[in-house]
Amino acid sequence: MKMYLVRHGIAELRTPEKDDAERILTKKGIAKTQEVAEKLSQKNVKFDIILTSPYVRAKETAIILQKAKLSKQLQEHPALMPDGNLLELLNWLQTSPYHSAESVALVGHQPDLSQWAELLIWGRSEEKIILKKAGIIGLNVPDLNNPLGRAEMFLLVSPKWIID
Repeated sequence: MKMYLVRHGIAELRTPEKDDAERILTKKGIAKTQEVAEKLSQKNVKFDIILTSPYVRAKETAIILQKAKLSKQLQEHPALMPDGNLLELLNWLQTSPYHSAESVALVGHQPDLSQWAELLIWGRSEEKIILKKAGIIGLNVPDLNNPLGRAEMFLLVSPKWIID
């Protein structure tokens, strides 16, 4: 399975007055995410499903990907919230209708997505991979039953690189 880990776009700054889950994408965040989605579309990237954190900024990012016709299917999953659980998400994928999907997008947060990529590639988190806002990590995950330390990274893109 190709697994695309997508960090949400640039969002409003944190403030004590606003719940973190309610922060929205900024105009710049929307624009950069749209440009990234358009480039993916031009490269004929398609997802069987986009799974997203229920946080507003992640959902907005996922909707931008969907509007770029990268997938017809979009679903929230609590394991993609900050401090989410990779194994919970992988277990869900194994038992879902998407267990044999060719390609899935997971829209979430840092540092989780980078740590998950490292776990899938090396079997441990080494804090070496940094995923920028609206950035993407592409992994080939050969087996959802035993995925840790077995994935191969085929893509690590900062929005700056994909847009330029």
